[in-house]
Amino acid sequence: MGLDLGLEQAGFRTALAVEINKSAIKTIQLNKPRLPLLAKPVEQITSSEILAAAKLQAGEPCLVTGGPCCQSFSTAGKRESFGNPRGNLFLHFKRIVAETQPRFFVMENVKGILSAAVRHRPLNDRGPGNQPLTQDELLGSALKVILKELADLKYYIVFGLVNAADYGVPQKRWRVIFIGSRDGEEIHLPEATHTKEQNNCLSPWMTLRDAIGKFREKNPEYVPFAQERLKFLKRLKAGENWTDLPKHLQRAALGAAYDSWGGRVGFCRRLTWDEPSPTLTTSPTGRATTLCHPSKLRPLTVEEYAALQQFPKDWQFFGSNQQKYIQIGNAVPVGLGQAIGKILRQTMNRTEKHGLPKDARGKRGMVICDEALGHRINNRPKTQLHPPHLLKDSDPEAIRKWLALAA
Repeated sequence: MGLDLGLEQAGFRTALAVEINKSAIKTIQLNKPRLPLLAKPVEQITSSEILAAAKLQAGEPCLVTGGPCCQSFSTAGKRESFGNPRGNLFLHFKRIVAETQPRFFVMENVKGILSAAVRHRPLNDRGPGNQPLTQDELLGSALKVILKELADLKYYIVFGLVNAADYGVPQKRWRVIFIGSRDGEEIHLPEATHTKEQNNCLSPWMTLRDAIGKFREKNPEYVPFAQERLKFLKRLKAGENWTDLPKHLQRAALGAAYDSWGGRVGFCRRLTWDEPSPTLTTSPTGRATTLCHPSKLRPLTVEEYAALQQFPKDWQFFGSNQQKYIQIGNAVPVGLGQAIGKILRQTMNRTEKHGLPKDARGKRGMVICDEALGHRINNRPKTQLHPPHLLKDSDPEAIRKWLALAA
């Protein structure tokens, strides 16, 4: 409920929640015992049920929010995209918006949604010597489908890529935000309030030290690292990772990933006090998602996780420590939710004062993104290939011809 809590801080009231994770359901009930909650898959929920539970009629909800399950789009997952039923959950979000007709909607998702393909082809099956890519296998083909589906709502929609750290969250967490207006009101993505660079107009990023530097937990809750991992982590200083280990230990620290390519910055990683945390995942002890405390030989605790997502200090999480990590890691940071809520309140106040824009009706059905992101989307490559030395045929001309064959 990170997004919900942030919206509440901006003046909204949560009327209904939909959740199927058993531990998350208990967490909501612990903290919001009077909040109506539909505890079943959204695929099985009708809009009539939602409206009845919220005591509203179609057209009355001010805001519908959702983060359709995003693992199938994530760069940390298998990139199954629409080949995984979870990748189609946004269609149910669309259905609920279409049938309940809220004044606004907010949908958030991972950065990977911008480049995901409708059908994922493994890297080993790409490049010269393989069949050309089909249209559905090109980078960004999933986004085209999503934008077309959203345009069918006849809402005015803006979307873009934002970093939670730019809104006072002590975490570098990139998310794609979609905001829709049923009536064509003037909507915008929230403007940054914080910055990494020195700036007289904006506040500096919140750091790990700002968020948890003074924590003194008597009984810290966490899932410990395996002993095999500790022997590497104890060699590292704050801000270091596997690349800072002695050369003869790096292969052992990474295992099979040593022979892969890419940044791999999450392997054997100690955090630094003087920057925001990296994105919190659902497990700080994962081999590729290690979030080790800067000065202690343990992962971030549940309480530290919650603080970095800006949950209230009295917020209770139900379940095992691993289940608590999953709930917190899956949440939208509260500060990002508040920033989105504030921009919507500004829109509502502007409409109340000045009425709808003259071009409001003509905007319905439009889906736009900011200029920088649009340029990036329009100029991205068709696909990603292994480095030349890992391809069946590394000849540059053969690679160029294969890419030119893509539909």
